[in-house]
Amino acid sequence: MMSRRSVLRVAGAAGAAGIGAAAIGAGATPAAASAAFAHPGLLHTQADFDRMAAKVKAGTGLWKTGYAKLAGNPRSASVWKATPLATVIRGATGDNVTTLAFDIAAAYQNALRWKVTGDTAHANAARDILNAWSAKLTTLDGDADRFIAAGIHGYQFANAAEIMRGYDGFDLARFQKMMLSVFYPMSSSFLAKHNGAYDSNYWSSWDLLSVACVLSVGILCDDRAKVDEAVTYFKSGKGMGSIKNAIPFIHPGGLGQMVEVGRDQGHALLSVGLLGTICETAWNQGIDLYGYDDSRVLKGVEYAAKWNLGHDVPFTSWTWHKGAPGSWEGWETFTEASTWARGQVRPIWEGLYNHYVNRRGQDAPYVSEMAAKVRPEGGGGDYGTGGGLDHLGFGTLTFTRDRAIVSATTPTPSASTSASGSGSGSGAATPAADTAAGTQPQGGRGEDLAATGAGGIAAAAATGVLAIAGGFIALRRRGSRSSS
Repeated sequence: MMSRRSVLRVAGAAGAAGIGAAAIGAGATPAAASAAFAHPGLLHTQADFDRMAAKVKAGTGLWKTGYAKLAGNPRSASVWKATPLATVIRGATGDNVTTLAFDIAAAYQNALRWKVTGDTAHANAARDILNAWSAKLTTLDGDADRFIAAGIHGYQFANAAEIMRGYDGFDLARFQKMMLSVFYPMSSSFLAKHNGAYDSNYWSSWDLLSVACVLSVGILCDDRAKVDEAVTYFKSGKGMGSIKNAIPFIHPGGLGQMVEVGRDQGHALLSVGLLGTICETAWNQGIDLYGYDDSRVLKGVEYAAKWNLGHDVPFTSWTWHKGAPGSWEGWETFTEASTWARGQVRPIWEGLYNHYVNRRGQDAPYVSEMAAKVRPEGGGGDYGTGGGLDHLGFGTLTFTRDRAIVSATTPTPSASTSASGSGSGSGAATPAADTAAGTQPQGGRGEDLAATGAGGIAAAAATGVLAIAGGFIALRRRGSRSSS
């Protein structure tokens, strides 16, 4: 067992640059307890970038194929030009969220290529995309799906900006202002109010994407209260995305039944990917959510992987309470794992595999098999737009690490809930108000708020037709179990 080393103790790329080759292949430990944040410190640290660069330069194994996958994606080209919008709409007339999604993918992927190769043409491309959007975007709109746009694209945008932090010409302050005024308020409001619905109405993926956004914005903006808000919700929030609600049953043998597996596999795998994103981001700031509650996340993702690999899994029946107070309510009982979209491919497994197996030395046989099956992971639309843009992807390049087991000692979070960081905010977090159409629930009586939103999508869902809202997540109203 390696002794715990605080390779991420120094905040900022300059402090981490000296780690270099010494960190390559090492199992990085969480950031040391400190009031400061480690930067870069969302999905990737400077030690991660040093490892990627050295391994790709040496033409080593999975890093070589992972980088080739990145370089071959059209949104990784340095000639990509942004198409910024003042208002982004998801799930309603004028839906244009794909424009935002592709530009974020291009910013993130060009930023990665710069970090790996040193080619400033890619850095300039990423910088220009981020600057163009922060100069123009003011509003996220649409039906209930606007919360999905805020969560998914909020955490993704923050990751691209975190990589570019400190680069010449990148207006970080303006970008932070956009994140704090456009993305964070909607995700925070959703976690607090759930769009006016019952806390149990929206599935776990809705909560998890909101947690990912709040956490990522908090770190990007050096705002301790927002990080605490996200971590507290993950551990004890009221909605379906709180970890014990997202994975409510632990079966013998260490399998944790995920609620979304009873719904359909597209959303179950979305939740798997979001769990990995949240846990890796927290880990890089010294907070071990991977290991929280006896590694509950590991048990849940192993369960989802096993089912999607074609194996049987145990299933405990549970009843879902849906609707909105004073409007309508209903109950639906799930008695088995859904076969809908079973075996779907998403670039979500490498981070989980490399943490649990290569970093911590734990057994994760089904996650390991899924990672091998999908490898090398792509991203940026490689898997289409029906879920293919929900994740940043390219995990074979970014997360692959040589096996080097770190201490099993649980890290101390980088600050207590009473601490405050310097930067954009401090003190206790107050959930923000949703300024887009208030917090009134979407959809009429008898409709599933979490699945339909409003308007034409609700009408399609009422017929039992699978509706694609905004092209990313398949949202449908569940009828009888026989319809799944």
